[in-house]
Amino acid sequence: MELSTALLLNALMIFSLRIIDVSLGTLRIGMIVRGRRNLAAVLSFFESLIWLVAAAQVLGNLESPVQFVAYAGGYAAGTLVGAWIEQWLAVGKVVMRAFVPVNAPDVAAALRSAGYYVTALNGSGRDGDVRVLFSVIPRKQSSKVLRLIEEVYPKAFVTIEEVNTADLQEAAIRQERMARRFRVQRK
Repeated sequence: MELSTALLLNALMIFSLRIIDVSLGTLRIGMIVRGRRNLAAVLSFFESLIWLVAAAQVLGNLESPVQFVAYAGGYAAGTLVGAWIEQWLAVGKVVMRAFVPVNAPDVAAALRSAGYYVTALNGSGRDGDVRVLFSVIPRKQSSKVLRLIEEVYPKAFVTIEEVNTADLQEAAIRQERMARRFRVQRK
């Protein structure tokens, strides 16, 4: 089988389409996990449309192993690209927990002066009394918060994990707005 320019260009197109559709799939899953269902639905439409075009190209010429490799390589590359994009977008919120000795410099005050809400609890650790600091922050700011904690107390033990929040105050505000709209419309 001869490698023509047309065959190589077709393989490059398949490779590129797979990068795009798998990246969209990775982002779609991230949006579902973070509760952004409408955006996930839009992403899934384009993901499946692009996949269909790429699959049609491969299935249209089953004698071409170059296209098979392009299809599989695009899938692998798309996984990496999608994960990188999702990390760069950093959608959502995380909960940060910092464990510091009670007599350590005041990490909570530093975080609060930087504009973050912090809840502090006292506890007992293996090596004595500790203060546990909790803060829900935008995921995109987690590196900034870690640097701030490190500046104040580099020995702090910090954990960060994704969180789904139930913002009851925001829900109450939405309910009140809806109630006002209905009252205004009845008049």
